[in-house]
Amino acid sequence: MAKALFGHVVAPAELRLVEENAVLRGKVRRLEQELEELRAQRDAAIAHELLSLTGDNEPALA
Repeated sequence: MAKALFGHVVAPAELRLVEENAVLRGKVRRLEQELEELRAQRDAAIAHELLSLTGDNEPALA
Protein backbone atom coordinates (compact mmCIF):
# COMPACT_ATOMS: atom_id res chain seq x y z
CA MET A 1 0.00 0.00 0.00
CA ALA A 2 2.80 2.41 0.86
CA LYS A 3 4.43 1.84 -2.51
CA ALA A 4 1.16 2.62 -4.29
CA LEU A 5 0.72 5.85 -2.32
CA PHE A 6 4.31 6.89 -2.92
CA GLY A 7 3.63 6.90 -6.65
CA HIS A 8 0.94 9.53 -6.14
CA VAL A 9 2.61 11.63 -3.47
CA VAL A 10 5.88 12.98 -4.78
CA ALA A 11 8.13 15.47 -3.04
CA PRO A 12 8.32 18.93 -4.68
CA ALA A 13 12.07 18.50 -5.19
CA GLU A 14 11.42 15.39 -7.25
CA LEU A 15 8.82 17.20 -9.33
CA ARG A 16 11.31 19.98 -10.08
CA LEU A 17 13.86 17.37 -11.09
CA VAL A 18 11.40 15.69 -13.45
CA GLU A 19 10.44 19.04 -14.97
CA GLU A 20 14.07 20.11 -15.38
CA ASN A 21 14.88 16.77 -16.95
CA ALA A 22 12.08 17.25 -19.50
CA VAL A 23 13.30 20.76 -20.32
CA LEU A 24 16.87 19.54 -20.79
CA ARG A 25 15.72 16.67 -23.01
CA GLY A 26 13.88 19.19 -25.17
CA LYS A 27 16.99 21.35 -25.46
CA VAL A 28 19.09 18.35 -26.42
CA ARG A 29 16.52 17.38 -29.06
CA ARG A 30 16.58 20.90 -30.55
CA LEU A 31 20.38 20.99 -30.52
CA GLU A 32 20.55 17.60 -32.25
CA GLN A 33 18.19 18.87 -34.95
CA GLU A 34 20.27 22.03 -35.39
CA LEU A 35 23.45 19.96 -35.64
CA GLU A 36 21.87 17.76 -38.31
CA GLU A 37 20.84 20.86 -40.31
CA LEU A 38 24.32 22.36 -40.02
CA ARG A 39 25.92 19.11 -41.16
CA ALA A 40 23.59 18.96 -44.15
CA GLN A 41 24.45 22.56 -45.06
CA ARG A 42 28.16 21.81 -44.71
CA ASP A 43 27.89 18.72 -46.89
CA ALA A 44 25.97 20.65 -49.54
CA ALA A 45 28.57 23.42 -49.53
CA ILE A 46 31.40 20.88 -49.89
CA ALA A 47 29.61 19.15 -52.75
CA HIS A 48 29.02 22.50 -54.46
CA GLU A 49 32.68 23.45 -54.04
CA LEU A 50 33.87 20.14 -55.44
CA LEU A 51 31.56 20.46 -58.43
CA SER A 52 32.77 23.99 -59.11
CA LEU A 53 36.39 22.80 -59.00
CA THR A 54 35.76 20.10 -61.61
CA GLY A 55 33.78 22.44 -63.81
CA ASP A 56 30.99 19.91 -64.20
CA ASN A 57 27.36 20.74 -63.65
CA GLU A 58 26.49 17.16 -62.77
CA PRO A 59 27.92 14.83 -60.13
CA ALA A 60 30.41 12.31 -61.54
CA LEU A 61 28.56 9.28 -60.18
CA ALA A 62 25.06 10.32 -61.23
